[in-house]
Amino acid sequence: MSQTTRNWIKDGLWAVVFAGLVASVIRFAGGLGAATGLNDSAPWGLWIAFKLVFVALAGGGFTLAAMVYIFRLERYRPILRRAILVALLGYGAFIVSLIFDLGLPWHIYMPVLNWQHHSVMFEIAWCVMLYFSVLVLEFSPAILEHHWFRRPPFGMLLRWLHRLTLPLIVAGIVLSTLHQSSLGSLFLIMPHRVHPLWYSPWLPYLFFTSAIAAGMTALIVEGFFVERWFGRGLDLDLLARLGKGAVLPLGLYLALRLGDLWLRGVLPRALDGSWQSILFLAEIVAGGFLPLVLFSLRKVRRSREGLLTGAGLVILGITSQRMSLSLFTMYRAEGTSYVPSLGETLIAFAIPAAAALLYLLFAETLPLFGKQAEGPGNEAPVVPSPGAAAFSIRDTWGRGIAARRSGFAVIVVALLLPVLSLKSQTPVSPVTAAVGWEVLEIDGNRSGYAVDFPHLEHQERLMNESTGESNCRECHHLDLPGDRATACSACHAEYYRPVSIFDHSFHRQALGGNDSCLECHDPEHTALTGTICRDCHEDMVPGEGQAAFSMAALSYKDALHGRCLGCHEREALAQSRPELVLCSTCHSLAGQSPVTFDD
Repeated sequence: MSQTTRNWIKDGLWAVVFAGLVASVIRFAGGLGAATGLNDSAPWGLWIAFKLVFVALAGGGFTLAAMVYIFRLERYRPILRRAILVALLGYGAFIVSLIFDLGLPWHIYMPVLNWQHHSVMFEIAWCVMLYFSVLVLEFSPAILEHHWFRRPPFGMLLRWLHRLTLPLIVAGIVLSTLHQSSLGSLFLIMPHRVHPLWYSPWLPYLFFTSAIAAGMTALIVEGFFVERWFGRGLDLDLLARLGKGAVLPLGLYLALRLGDLWLRGVLPRALDGSWQSILFLAEIVAGGFLPLVLFSLRKVRRSREGLLTGAGLVILGITSQRMSLSLFTMYRAEGTSYVPSLGETLIAFAIPAAAALLYLLFAETLPLFGKQAEGPGNEAPVVPSPGAAAFSIRDTWGRGIAARRSGFAVIVVALLLPVLSLKSQTPVSPVTAAVGWEVLEIDGNRSGYAVDFPHLEHQERLMNESTGESNCRECHHLDLPGDRATACSACHAEYYRPVSIFDHSFHRQALGGNDSCLECHDPEHTALTGTICRDCHEDMVPGEGQAAFSMAALSYKDALHGRCLGCHEREALAQSRPELVLCSTCHSLAGQSPVTFDD
């Protein structure tokens, strides 16, 4: 690869990073709503899917470490440092994208202070933090061997890191194993949201085995990249052994996935002709069985084309599995959709682009190739790779910051800057704009027979003239975070039957466990002695004479009729308009508008 081509690629990566930086300003200045297409129905989006892929491709770090230090397969030592670097950048990309994805990113440290040992997310947070720290320590010797750090304090630190290598490797294997499997556990709590062809009670095992396969094949692709970028000779025999080794985790992953679907009777849905079934078959056949066959054939495995094709197919297949599970096939609420915004997409691609630039920085600067990458006793002077430009701040990073060759970054930044000013012009005052639609279509039992409710007209009529604020609490007893109104169906989930909305385990845990029973039950622990909800939740009760909380929410029909008819009866008397209590006031004929208080 020529130096000109490498410069163009670097400029393109920098352009993506710059565009992501602009989108980052929008995200942190305006919040998730200003920068993403996420909503209540789609709280997980593109960033989650990308994070799952980053972690899968980082699986080569703990896999190669185990092969070299646990199973004593010394033939893989020349690429161990590169494997750890790929894992370090993969987990770093995971953490950075998590910061963007959190609603309150400055609270990312909270798992360190508030321990929730029953939470899968708590375990994932700790494993990611600890394993990332272990990866930093594992890769630190490569940095300390640079001539910049050839001084006594750094030399002593380097010797200690070499002595701690084995404990760090063992800790890294344990932590990454826990984390990779726990990511799959996240989806166990949402079988109603995950498509049956992707849901499985064995998801923790599927995530772990697929991470091993994806990590090993990612190192094969990385080997071909090193050959093209740095002009190094390709160790085809070593990469072919990686391909052969990937057969076991890939085959186990396919056996577990298909076996579980077969045992649970879900596998026939793969032939129902839906687009999900077509995606599933393509993922299993092209991204699973085909590379399994390619890696099993010695002749194909030892050819450049066969090896690279098989590795690429495995990566695509596992990427499809994780993105389909968390994004493509996840069920959304009826009538809702999710489309990633421009800012969301720019940030999603800017993170791996930045990781690629960091990889080039380390690879062009540190001893990552040949004998010099094999650790103690092989610290030969760093020799620039054939065909690769020697590292310099001015050339590599100065070129990226200025992006002077392509100029594409400057154009992207110039086009995106007006987005900030447009966001500032959006009206947010509840007085000038209705929270919600002007007319709501109420169809509680989804029968197709709906009531057109003039929402905006009711907001304006109920507005408090002294404060200028609409009294939304007349109808909405609870507010969601951000002072957003709660839909009636959130509590009144059944159309004809009352529904219990009391979460006993949550209250018990929040009040201190079993010892807190007397907080609500006095003198004995029975359902009849429970404290009335409003005694503790006074701020959630609308007001005197309004509907108060109980442990059971009325049926949808009774709740709406009780809330609406009472107000209509009062207005009918006050305005001498008996028609307001007629059913036809709300349940109008097709094509006719309902009667309003201003008619």
